[in-house]
Amino acid sequence: MKIVVCIKQVMVLPGAVVLDGEGTGIDPLFVTRRLNDPDRYAVEEAIRLCEEHGGGEVVVVSVGGAEADKELRKCLAMGAQRAVRVADDGLQLFDPLVVARALALVARREAADLVLCGVQSEDAAQQATGPALAGALAYPCVSMATKVEFEPDTRQLVVHKEASGGRTEVVQVDLPAVLTVQTGINTPRTESFKAVMMAKRAQIEVTEPEDLPPSTIQVQSMSAHAPSRGQLQLIEGDPAEVAARIRELVQEVSQ
Repeated sequence: MKIVVCIKQVMVLPGAVVLDGEGTGIDPLFVTRRLNDPDRYAVEEAIRLCEEHGGGEVVVVSVGGAEADKELRKCLAMGAQRAVRVADDGLQLFDPLVVARALALVARREAADLVLCGVQSEDAAQQATGPALAGALAYPCVSMATKVEFEPDTRQLVVHKEASGGRTEVVQVDLPAVLTVQTGINTPRTESFKAVMMAKRAQIEVTEPEDLPPSTIQVQSMSAHAPSRGQLQLIEGDPAEVAARIRELVQEVSQ
């Protein structure tokens, strides 16, 4: 079974948001980047399925610039066999539909039996890429999976998924398919030192987004709003004076 896992390098913002000079994005000097946490669970689930069913191949793919290679290598250290990056420096930030089409190009080329995504990205939290990817591939999609079982005889998956009201639904889906997996579906493994060193030397395949339509989203301007802070007032005096002043302040606020 060949499993393609879609991952994203997300931005971790500081306490205060600093915009770039043009006011259309966040200044990259003031953010750190790391692997999207739900995607770690997707990678682990892909590795687990292959290990439990006699092997297979796990291919991790991401859309982005060269800085995303760090996260792809982390996935290789976890146990993925190959890593592919669709080269792009901008579309992955704002347009999940275009990203989904870029990911679909790789999944289709790889003839993936199963495509896994994290349930959402931590920075955008749109939950759109997985379903859009399934639409681009014309594959069935099951979202928010909490347990996945593979039935080799029928080449079907039995998927437990979150439903409204705290319920769990169990669905059966034919392969090929797309799943978005929830955090907590497994316990992602810790990479060994040897695996990390091997991943640093591994080759990452870079492909261009051929025949990809341009994004229709254009950012005109962004602004960062700093919430106003109340003034700190130190109240001095004996307990009776302090209590009287607090009563006055409460009355002023309630008016």
